[in-house]
Amino acid sequence: MQKAVYCNSLTKYERFKTREVMIGQVGVGGDNPIRLQSMTTTDTMDTEATVEQSIRMIEAGCEIVRITAPSRKDAENLQNIKDELHKRGYETPLVADIHFTPNAAEIAARIVEKVRVNPGNYADKKRFEHIEYTDDTYQQEINRIKERFIPLVRICKEHGTAMRIGTNHGSLSDRILSRYGDTPLGMVESALEFLRICQEEDYHQIVLSMKASNTQVMVQAYRLLIVKMQEEGMNYPLHLGVTEAGEGEDGRIKSAVGIGTLLEDGIGDTVRVSLTEEPEFEIPVARELVARYANRDNHDPIKAIENNPINPFEYTKRTSREVLNIGSKHVPVVIADFCLKEKITPASFFALGYNYSVPLDKWNVSDMACDYVFVGDKIIDFEIPGTLGIIYNHNTWLQQKHKERVYPFIQASDYLMGIELSDKMNMIYACLSDLSEAFITKVKTDKTAVLLIDSWNSHGMAEQRRLFIELMDNNCDVPVIIGRAYGNLTTEQLQLHSATDMGALLTDGLGDGIFIAAENCGSDQSINHTAFGILQASRTRISKTEYISCPSCGRTLFDLQETTAKIRAKTDHLKGVKIGIMGCIVNGPGEMADADYGYVGTGIGKITLYKEKEVVQRNIPEAEAVDALIELIRSHGDWVEPSV
Repeated sequence: MQKAVYCNSLTKYERFKTREVMIGQVGVGGDNPIRLQSMTTTDTMDTEATVEQSIRMIEAGCEIVRITAPSRKDAENLQNIKDELHKRGYETPLVADIHFTPNAAEIAARIVEKVRVNPGNYADKKRFEHIEYTDDTYQQEINRIKERFIPLVRICKEHGTAMRIGTNHGSLSDRILSRYGDTPLGMVESALEFLRICQEEDYHQIVLSMKASNTQVMVQAYRLLIVKMQEEGMNYPLHLGVTEAGEGEDGRIKSAVGIGTLLEDGIGDTVRVSLTEEPEFEIPVARELVARYANRDNHDPIKAIENNPINPFEYTKRTSREVLNIGSKHVPVVIADFCLKEKITPASFFALGYNYSVPLDKWNVSDMACDYVFVGDKIIDFEIPGTLGIIYNHNTWLQQKHKERVYPFIQASDYLMGIELSDKMNMIYACLSDLSEAFITKVKTDKTAVLLIDSWNSHGMAEQRRLFIELMDNNCDVPVIIGRAYGNLTTEQLQLHSATDMGALLTDGLGDGIFIAAENCGSDQSINHTAFGILQASRTRISKTEYISCPSCGRTLFDLQETTAKIRAKTDHLKGVKIGIMGCIVNGPGEMADADYGYVGTGIGKITLYKEKEVVQRNIPEAEAVDALIELIRSHGDWVEPSV
């Protein structure tokens, strides 16, 4: 049994209390609100452009501005940027982002309010080599790191400069990988090595981050970091982010799954949403994620969880039995909601991934075609696709039960009364309050039962998690569809809210499907795409190409947004293939460690291609690089021609 040691409570919303760290005049942690931040994409040597972009970010609500400082000259120019911002009346604190260059960090620490260092590349170089260490030789490496790192710590302490020790999953050093493996524990230990040095120097103005493109790894690492900090008597503030989240819908959903999962448990003191877009567009997304917790502590009470049967530090899918294509080893299903539609025709299903060809009299099924449609009392009077199931309200199902692939939707109270059931599958609607002893006893032995769970609690994710644990404690392996209802939201709000609510459960291995009931929240197609995006972002069902795309910054060597669009246009039919698109070597082979193929800027107008972590072609002219990437994918057997 794993106790809830990584947060205050699994059922009562409460911020995890950390110490306050001052970034200039902005407090992070302690009793401060969750702070919003972003990072410039301009060349740091272009003072005017960096200042103008910083102002756009600040006016969008950015409370902390990060700027890359890849060299001594860039670090020195931070003074000009800071002076110009102050001249224009902006006192927002600045952060210097440092990789590989300790001397740049030492310059920046005397100028800006905070420096960010990455333990994986501040004192180490990554060669993807496995090295055998004894305890003595490992300690020698720690001593070497101390020599490189202590000068920065002492400068920060002298000048009142804060520091973020920011571990990235993809840039763990060979030393850490050799001892701890490519794991959340390795990420945590990488930061703790630097953190212990800071403590020896009695320096505590520190913020920590555990960023990864893989949302499961990211969530597990932050949780483990909290446990390890508590063991060592530490309580430093946490900076949340999913690195290389991407752009558009995918970037928003992926960020919400990772960041939202932690925010739901009261974890996180400052947030940066990393989108391959202009940085001022990141702030409204971060604000929307954070705003949901302003009054969350007023939620209806939920029975406490004394022992958590879920391992929060390692993904394990909850064991459930098979009912048709739901549960057991099946990927989570998607159920669409059409019960409020005035009329349902074959054309209505286009938005759900089913395209009917009149001349051929056949259905074409896409990779993002939902598995079931709930139609309530609307009658489907045409032939449906062979991969689709229809769910009716129980009374209407009684009239339609002679048809193939139709199933009843049943209230928990009616189910207990013993009404007529399908001999194939029964979708039973239940909330936590419905889980009486009699109800659990009945569904436990009903091989046709599937639960569609819901919550009206403002802390709904926690209430639904409590429901899952109730089932697990009673050894009830009934399959469970996670359902949530939303109304009058924008398309983006629906993406962020549902990805948080459902992604947090899926990331912990809970749920055999999802059902988004969304009234006046965008088009049917966008809602369907959101459902599949949540499953993709939580790594539970892969239905499309995944792009691990970094946000641009001053180190970027090509137009990331334009290049990502070009690559997506030619490869977005490659289901399950992961492509890393990185602006520079800092965000190159390490940060895209999870990708199958990599496209990395390595010089002005020059691209290097990777197969996983291995360089395949260097310094390809940018004009030829996208075609070269396609040929690389083709040569490894992962290319398929797009369907017309």
